[in-house]
Amino acid sequence: MKASADPASTFSRQMDGYLRGMLYWEQLDALWLRVRAEPQGWYVSQLGEAVPSAPLEAQALSRFVDEIDALLRSEHRQNFCGVVYADVPELPTFIKIFDPRHMGSFCSCSSTPIPPRWVLSRSHPEPIQDDAPADGARRRWWSRLFGAGEA
Repeated sequence: MKASADPASTFSRQMDGYLRGMLYWEQLDALWLRVRAEPQGWYVSQLGEAVPSAPLEAQALSRFVDEIDALLRSEHRQNFCGVVYADVPELPTFIKIFDPRHMGSFCSCSSTPIPPRWVLSRSHPEPIQDDAPADGARRRWWSRLFGAGEA
Protein backbone atom coordinates (compact mmCIF):
# COMPACT_ATOMS: atom_id res chain seq x y z
CA MET A 1 0.00 0.00 0.00
CA LYS A 2 2.93 2.28 -0.59
CA ALA A 3 2.62 5.51 -2.46
CA SER A 4 4.59 4.99 -5.64
CA ALA A 5 6.64 8.17 -5.64
CA ASP A 6 9.45 9.44 -3.39
CA PRO A 7 9.37 7.60 -0.02
CA ALA A 8 10.61 10.77 1.68
CA SER A 9 7.65 12.83 0.44
CA THR A 10 5.08 14.17 2.87
CA PHE A 11 2.34 12.10 1.26
CA SER A 12 4.35 8.86 1.51
CA ARG A 13 5.25 9.52 5.14
CA GLN A 14 1.61 10.22 5.97
CA MET A 15 0.39 7.20 4.00
CA ASP A 16 2.70 4.90 5.97
CA GLY A 17 2.38 6.78 9.27
CA TYR A 18 0.31 6.26 12.38
CA LEU A 19 -3.37 7.14 12.01
CA ARG A 20 -6.21 7.05 14.52
CA GLY A 21 -9.43 5.25 13.66
CA MET A 22 -12.86 6.75 13.84
CA LEU A 23 -14.40 3.82 15.67
CA TYR A 24 -17.77 5.45 16.29
CA TRP A 25 -20.00 7.29 13.85
CA GLU A 26 -19.99 10.27 16.22
CA GLN A 27 -16.19 10.49 15.83
CA LEU A 28 -16.62 10.52 12.05
CA ASP A 29 -19.23 13.29 12.36
CA ALA A 30 -16.76 15.36 14.40
CA LEU A 31 -13.99 14.70 11.86
CA TRP A 32 -16.20 15.89 8.98
CA LEU A 33 -17.05 19.05 10.93
CA ARG A 34 -13.34 19.81 11.29
CA VAL A 35 -12.69 19.17 7.58
CA ARG A 36 -15.59 21.44 6.61
CA ALA A 37 -14.41 24.15 9.03
CA GLU A 38 -11.14 24.51 7.06
CA PRO A 39 -12.14 23.55 3.50
CA GLN A 40 -9.22 25.14 1.65
CA GLY A 41 -6.29 23.01 0.54
CA TRP A 42 -7.80 19.52 0.57
CA TYR A 43 -6.99 17.07 -2.20
CA VAL A 44 -9.15 14.00 -2.68
CA SER A 45 -8.05 10.95 -4.59
CA GLN A 46 -9.50 7.56 -5.37
CA LEU A 47 -7.43 4.43 -5.76
CA GLY A 48 -6.94 3.62 -9.42
CA GLU A 49 -7.79 7.11 -10.65
CA ALA A 50 -5.43 9.87 -11.72
CA VAL A 51 -4.22 11.99 -8.84
CA PRO A 52 -5.62 15.51 -8.75
CA SER A 53 -3.43 18.43 -9.76
CA ALA A 54 -5.17 20.94 -7.50
CA PRO A 55 -7.05 20.98 -4.21
CA LEU A 56 -10.82 20.87 -4.23
CA GLU A 57 -12.91 23.99 -4.09
CA ALA A 58 -14.88 24.29 -0.83
CA GLN A 59 -18.18 23.34 -2.48
CA ALA A 60 -16.68 20.21 -4.11
CA LEU A 61 -15.12 19.18 -0.78
CA SER A 62 -18.47 19.56 0.97
CA ARG A 63 -20.16 17.47 -1.73
CA PHE A 64 -17.48 14.76 -1.42
CA VAL A 65 -17.92 14.64 2.37
CA ASP A 66 -21.71 14.36 1.97
CA GLU A 67 -21.40 11.62 -0.65
CA ILE A 68 -18.69 9.56 1.05
CA ASP A 69 -20.49 9.77 4.39
CA ALA A 70 -23.74 8.55 2.80
CA LEU A 71 -21.90 5.75 0.97
CA LEU A 72 -20.12 4.57 4.14
CA ARG A 73 -23.29 4.59 6.23
CA SER A 74 -25.33 2.74 3.60
CA GLU A 75 -22.71 0.08 2.87
CA HIS A 76 -21.15 -0.39 6.31
CA ARG A 77 -24.32 -1.12 8.23
CA GLN A 78 -22.76 -1.53 11.62
CA ASN A 79 -23.29 0.40 14.82
CA PHE A 80 -19.63 1.44 14.57
CA CYS A 81 -17.58 3.14 11.85
CA GLY A 82 -14.05 1.72 11.84
CA VAL A 83 -13.32 2.43 8.15
CA VAL A 84 -11.93 5.98 8.39
CA TYR A 85 -8.52 6.92 9.83
CA ALA A 86 -6.97 10.36 10.39
CA ASP A 87 -3.54 11.58 11.41
CA VAL A 88 -4.78 14.01 14.06
CA PRO A 89 -8.58 13.90 14.31
CA GLU A 90 -8.66 17.22 16.20
CA LEU A 91 -6.75 18.96 13.39
CA PRO A 92 -6.65 16.55 10.44
CA THR A 93 -4.31 16.87 7.47
CA PHE A 94 -4.48 13.28 6.18
CA ILE A 95 -7.46 10.90 6.10
CA LYS A 96 -7.67 7.35 4.76
CA ILE A 97 -11.10 5.99 3.89
CA PHE A 98 -11.44 2.26 3.33
CA ASP A 99 -14.05 0.75 1.05
CA PRO A 100 -16.64 -1.23 3.04
CA ARG A 101 -16.91 -3.60 0.07
CA HIS A 102 -13.17 -4.29 -0.07
CA MET A 103 -11.71 -3.91 3.40
CA GLY A 104 -9.50 -6.98 3.69
CA SER A 105 -6.62 -6.38 6.10
CA PHE A 106 -6.09 -2.63 6.16
CA CYS A 107 -4.24 -2.71 9.47
CA SER A 108 -1.03 -3.77 7.69
CA CYS A 109 -0.84 -7.03 9.65
CA SER A 110 -1.13 -9.00 6.42
CA SER A 111 1.68 -9.39 3.92
CA THR A 112 -0.59 -7.69 1.37
CA PRO A 113 -2.57 -4.96 3.11
CA ILE A 114 -5.53 -3.44 1.31
CA PRO A 115 -4.94 0.23 0.46
CA PRO A 116 -7.58 2.83 1.22
CA ARG A 117 -10.05 3.47 -1.61
CA TRP A 118 -10.02 7.23 -0.94
CA VAL A 119 -7.52 9.64 0.58
CA LEU A 120 -8.19 13.20 1.71
CA SER A 121 -4.91 15.04 2.12
CA ARG A 122 -3.50 18.51 2.49
CA SER A 123 -0.31 17.30 0.81
CA HIS A 124 -0.27 16.64 -2.92
CA PRO A 125 -1.32 13.00 -3.44
CA GLU A 126 0.68 10.38 -5.27
CA PRO A 127 -0.51 7.24 -7.03
CA ILE A 128 -1.05 4.32 -4.67
CA GLN A 129 0.04 0.91 -5.88
CA ASP A 130 -2.63 -1.77 -5.91
CA ASP A 131 -2.85 -4.91 -8.00
CA ALA A 132 -6.55 -5.51 -7.36
CA PRO A 133 -8.88 -5.13 -10.33
CA ALA A 134 -10.70 -1.81 -10.61
CA ASP A 135 -14.22 -1.71 -9.22
CA GLY A 136 -16.58 -0.44 -11.92
CA ALA A 137 -19.19 0.74 -9.42
CA ARG A 138 -16.64 2.87 -7.58
CA ARG A 139 -15.34 4.34 -10.83
CA ARG A 140 -18.88 5.28 -11.85
CA TRP A 141 -19.50 6.80 -8.39
CA TRP A 142 -16.29 8.85 -8.72
CA SER A 143 -17.15 9.93 -12.25
CA ARG A 144 -20.67 10.96 -11.20
CA LEU A 145 -19.25 12.94 -8.28
CA PHE A 146 -16.37 14.67 -10.07
CA GLY A 147 -16.74 13.99 -13.76
CA ALA A 148 -13.71 13.30 -15.91
CA GLY A 149 -10.61 15.09 -14.67
CA GLU A 150 -12.24 17.30 -12.05
CA ALA A 151 -10.77 15.72 -8.93
